[in-house]
Amino acid sequence: MPVDSTEGRFPLARVAQGEEPKAQQGAESEGQEGSGICPRWLQRMCPCCCKGQAESGAAADTPRADKTGDDDTVADTGVLLITDGVKPQTGASELEELTLTVRSVDVLKSKNRREHHTDRYHGDDLILRRGQTFQLLLDLSRPFNPDTDKLRLELKTGPRPLVSKGSHVIIPLVEELEDDRWEAKIVEQDGNRIKLSVNSLPTALVGRYQLTVVTSDPKGEFTSTHDPKDDIYMLFNPWCEDDTVFMDDEEERKEYVLSDTGRVYYGTEKQIGARTWNFGQFDEGILPACLYILEKSDVLTSGRGNPVNVVRAISAMINSPDDRGVLEGNWSGNYVGGTAPTAWSGSVDILKKYHSEGGVPDKYGQCWVFSGVTTSVLRCLGIPARSVTNFQSAHDTDVSLTTDVYFDEDMQPLHELNSDSVWNFHVWNDCWMARPDLPPGMGGWQAVDSTPQETSQGTFRCGPASLAAIRRGLVYHKYDTAFVFAEVNSDKIYWQRNLDGTFSQIHSEKKAVGHCISTKAVGSNERADITHLYKHPEGSEEERIAVETAGRHGTKAFVYTSPMAEDVCMEVTMEGEGPRMGGDAQLTIVLRNQSSQPRSTTLHSQVAVMYYTGVLKGTVKKDDLPVQLMPNEVKTINWVLPYQNYQDQLVDQAALMLTLSGRVSETQQVLATQHSFRLRTPDLNITPVGDAVVGKEMAAKICFTNPLPRTLKGVMVRVEGLGLQSVREITVGDVGGHCTLTLTERFVPTLPGHRKLVASMDCRQLTQVHGVVDIIVQEK
Repeated sequence: MPVDSTEGRFPLARVAQGEEPKAQQGAESEGQEGSGICPRWLQRMCPCCCKGQAESGAAADTPRADKTGDDDTVADTGVLLITDGVKPQTGASELEELTLTVRSVDVLKSKNRREHHTDRYHGDDLILRRGQTFQLLLDLSRPFNPDTDKLRLELKTGPRPLVSKGSHVIIPLVEELEDDRWEAKIVEQDGNRIKLSVNSLPTALVGRYQLTVVTSDPKGEFTSTHDPKDDIYMLFNPWCEDDTVFMDDEEERKEYVLSDTGRVYYGTEKQIGARTWNFGQFDEGILPACLYILEKSDVLTSGRGNPVNVVRAISAMINSPDDRGVLEGNWSGNYVGGTAPTAWSGSVDILKKYHSEGGVPDKYGQCWVFSGVTTSVLRCLGIPARSVTNFQSAHDTDVSLTTDVYFDEDMQPLHELNSDSVWNFHVWNDCWMARPDLPPGMGGWQAVDSTPQETSQGTFRCGPASLAAIRRGLVYHKYDTAFVFAEVNSDKIYWQRNLDGTFSQIHSEKKAVGHCISTKAVGSNERADITHLYKHPEGSEEERIAVETAGRHGTKAFVYTSPMAEDVCMEVTMEGEGPRMGGDAQLTIVLRNQSSQPRSTTLHSQVAVMYYTGVLKGTVKKDDLPVQLMPNEVKTINWVLPYQNYQDQLVDQAALMLTLSGRVSETQQVLATQHSFRLRTPDLNITPVGDAVVGKEMAAKICFTNPLPRTLKGVMVRVEGLGLQSVREITVGDVGGHCTLTLTERFVPTLPGHRKLVASMDCRQLTQVHGVVDIIVQEK
């Protein structure tokens, strides 16, 4: 059978038997011309029978050294089978050209860091804040083909990264980014280069991640690349509304996250001194030092997405007694072998030295040093924080919620019993976060104390304790709320020993502790008094109620004995689905006197705007309601919040919380309750128009009436429906007060069956406005 020179085929039987193909004979006589067979290809494909031709062909080409066992050759013992119409096998160099690999990764540090508010950190590491998109630029070995190529990112953090624990993150490539998911999208492609926009979760673990890019080509060849210089630092994000440390005031974010210097207060309430402290959270080496501290703590890698866990771990790690933390405390006055606490002026040297020496505690610290270092670490990690000074600060040692002073029969102090103390001043920290682990209203500022005073769950740490809970005496809420309450609002109780060895209460001071609680003001070096955040005004009814509420949960509950009679009940109700946005909010307070005697009280009411996470933004109305109850009477009080009081105060979800407290005059019974509610917003009413048939245009009529007596600015409506149409944004513009908006949206259904068309309105003045309609789509 002759060789078909144009196709380069020859009989398999003759090749298998070792017979020399006629093509080779023809090639010899014709000097390799016109054969249609490349000699180099012959050498690779059939070295046993084409050796002579390959050598003669090579002589006319560039010399080539023999390569025994080269990837480009076939072993002598092998049998090469070639069938008609089958193209030659691809060589290694050609496979390399087909394989999709990553030549380089540009993490666009300048752009990403600027957008993530991390451009002030020293160095050129990529530092990001979670819950916010970032961009990467990949240089590939060839153009990316979205139809056949696959690409994903992987992030790993901690010693044992696991997908189930969130420490091994797999980021797929998608066509459209969605919220609350790790995913990436190609936003630009230019030849071999692609730019990715990457979503991160607002609950992502904080720490250092290894970035790996994994690619595969049509042949299923997987390759991956990891360069340590491209590793990513992920921090908490106070700019992200879905992060639990979100803080909506830009000036406060600048102060409590971005400000790297501050003021610490000391002295006495009559002689308040101030000193500047260098927090230095952006200084060289501080971020690695802070992450080193976190890694040494008892919080698992999987727990580093929760700021409660992180703050609690940092509180423990800043002191040294039980975990060889950053600072060794010393109140002896003898500071040989270390630095006197008063000599420190900032946190940078302390943190860098602790890191560089492998976790050897620095010497020495006292409360303001512990606080200053804590502020540095929390701000560095992205948690809003500030140093706070409490003057006349109590130290309760027996969880009595009182500061106790004991005397003997002759009124001489019993030093062995007087373990409680009142410090001239004590410095700790506030940090800002939502508290989804607590009831609504407990978010916002949380007290955390790194000074080793008392253990909490076996470790020297304190907090985070909700200031809202402290203020109201709700000391049963975690963490360490009782201890902080005692520091700022415990009564000082004096006891005298009786002849039989028992003790009797002989005196009490109700305004002895918790004065002039101070922190640096936002945007200035002035001192801000924040005592009102920790306690009601001294001597007020609300403050006394808080003290007695707390005291009943202490070890000396009998100091605040509950009244024998608790015969008045109180509850808050509302009609239907509750108040509507744009009008006066009306609730009903119901009081029941279950006794046969008259009762009287004054209800202190306060309503505050609240984030849906439970963080209270601010009070919008306060008043007192005198109430007289006849025997066995049920009294209904209509409580009203006028629109004017809240019109400019609401935040997302339009949530509010009403707090009521009072005391029954005749029995001293305490009345207290909280009621959270939201102002209902109108729906978008959607009505289908026309027949719903695959491939046939139909329409939907969308109607909305502005419930407010003011113009809505910059209204936008988003409409989408799986199988109906993709997301479409409709710019509406302004909608006047009480005006009705009507839109007609036209679309062509693409899938049959039960479908939903969803619409939502985007407007800063009015949130949570949306609508949905069911549409049954028929086959064409």
